[in-house]
Amino acid sequence: MTDVPFGVLLSGGLDSSLVASVVSRHLAEAKVAKQWGNKLHTFCIGLKGSPDLKAAKEVADYLGTVHHELHFTVQEGIDALEEVIYHIETYDVTTIRASTPMFLMSRKIKSLGVKMVLSGEGSDEIFGGYLYFHKAPNKKEFHEETCRKIKALHLYDCLRANKATSAWGVEARVPFLDKNFINVAMDIDPEWKMIRRDLGRIEKWVLRNAFDDEEKPYLPKHILYRQKEQFSDGVGYSWIDGLKDHANEHVSDSMMMNASFVYPENTPTTKEAYYYRTIFEKFFPKA
Repeated sequence: MTDVPFGVLLSGGLDSSLVASVVSRHLAEAKVAKQWGNKLHTFCIGLKGSPDLKAAKEVADYLGTVHHELHFTVQEGIDALEEVIYHIETYDVTTIRASTPMFLMSRKIKSLGVKMVLSGEGSDEIFGGYLYFHKAPNKKEFHEETCRKIKALHLYDCLRANKATSAWGVEARVPFLDKNFINVAMDIDPEWKMIRRDLGRIEKWVLRNAFDDEEKPYLPKHILYRQKEQFSDGVGYSWIDGLKDHANEHVSDSMMMNASFVYPENTPTTKEAYYYRTIFEKFFPKA
């Protein structure tokens, strides 16, 4: 349902690729196609040569979308950090790492006149897609962990997707978190979601299997069964190294020694975390 030009954030991972695939099928039959053209626009960001750019290009070519490949440099990311922390209002390290490319991408998306984007957030929480889920001892604990992750989404991935895009007046929508879909997905016996190497089941097997259509494939097999990359890794491995190096230049060992006095609550344990915290406290000082 939309009256505005829209697109899909496509990282080339399973979740965003499935969203793009389903949207492109719907678009072919929908009225909105007459309004904005029946070509779906997809967007991806990364450092030059990053894993996500390559995978997203492959998916976009397969689906026949109008694909926008955006590049950023580590320095551009570092220059945007203060603005990013101001907009996303958190000092969580992983959230900031992933929000920065998304923030830069949203600026570009807005400049192209696109008002709304669909994104793949939520799937990893619902289906236990994170790599540590293979350690789940039984289905009860697996299910409890998925519930815990879903309930914390507003502090992490959804906070990122919502605020990094809203900063530029772009609206992000998350189809995996549609309430009806969550109800169906969380009613599935967690046994089907569990990672079972002995049965050849990798993470999110039940989701991959549901879209494994031989006659009208949603995605090429190797993408449907591609293993997860963290978004902040997928944009390019040197991004995180660059952030750590930058933080090391700004935070001394003696500052770290005194971290527990300066920040007694949620004391930062790394120089990168300390650096983000100082920026956060600058914008949102304690009264």
